[in-house]
Amino acid sequence: MLIQHFHRIVVIGVLVVVMAIGGAVDSSAAEWGPPDSEALAPVELVQVALARVELAQAKPMPKAEAENDVNDPLETMNRGIFEFNEFFLQWILGPISGVYKDFVPDPVRKSVGNILHLVASPIILANDLLQGEWKRAWITTQRTVVNATVGVAGTFDVAETLGLPRHSEDFGQTLAVWGVGEGFYLVIPFFGPSNPRDGIGKLVDGYLHPLTRWAANTDREEITYGLFAATGVHDYSEIKDELDQIRKTSIDYYAAIRSMFRQKRAAEIRNGAEVDLPPIPDLGFDIDVDEIDKPSAGAEGKPAAKSGELSAK
Repeated sequence: MLIQHFHRIVVIGVLVVVMAIGGAVDSSAAEWGPPDSEALAPVELVQVALARVELAQAKPMPKAEAENDVNDPLETMNRGIFEFNEFFLQWILGPISGVYKDFVPDPVRKSVGNILHLVASPIILANDLLQGEWKRAWITTQRTVVNATVGVAGTFDVAETLGLPRHSEDFGQTLAVWGVGEGFYLVIPFFGPSNPRDGIGKLVDGYLHPLTRWAANTDREEITYGLFAATGVHDYSEIKDELDQIRKTSIDYYAAIRSMFRQKRAAEIRNGAEVDLPPIPDLGFDIDVDEIDKPSAGAEGKPAAKSGELSAK
């Protein structure tokens, strides 16, 4: 029953957050500005390399995003939701993903990932265009045509072998390019680390996706739920081991994920950046696992960066 009303639950959650925002603003307007230097003290972690974010191609970023690393006025609520998500990951999604990874051959799982990326191509293309990324939009178009035909409905990533690398875009990134600030840190049930801007982006991407629109208009909502479930199981199976390592090596797992998420999003908004970070438990799963170095968190020789630190390529 919960799954059948998923979209309503998300909308209600957003409304609750909006009301919480109002309360936070009334109680302490200062929390909305950039925090002072003491508030930006780096989170102490054990063997967690928080950053080497390579910036190959800069995009406009609101100044507040570069200055404000913590900005977590709803931390008490966020930690509660974070614990709920952890329960879901550890006891529901984790075991299912483990069975999937253990019993489904690697070539088959790779094909599943290729198909899921092809299905997401309309959203990627739309956001490429909205950001004025004409070259990337053309690459997305070519990839879609090639993989949908020669790649047998996305089963094989033929476009990659032709020099057309995959990338991802979402409406949250588009809003950032348009100059919308990220706002405060927010943890969304099931989806994980986010902020108001990216939360709105998820709603827009999900609502306007051609496949989900077709499913909704033809009373086939089970297709939408199936797509969501398949994406979650597949993508979490790809990053589960790295997340387990971060859990073991972090003094404050919540704070570590918060810091890494904000750096990861900053790199994604600046297209072309190479992210040398452990994966983030985001059930939107906007992670290209091919860009994540392994072994991850505990690897020696990688200096832990200060919270919020970015390094130029």
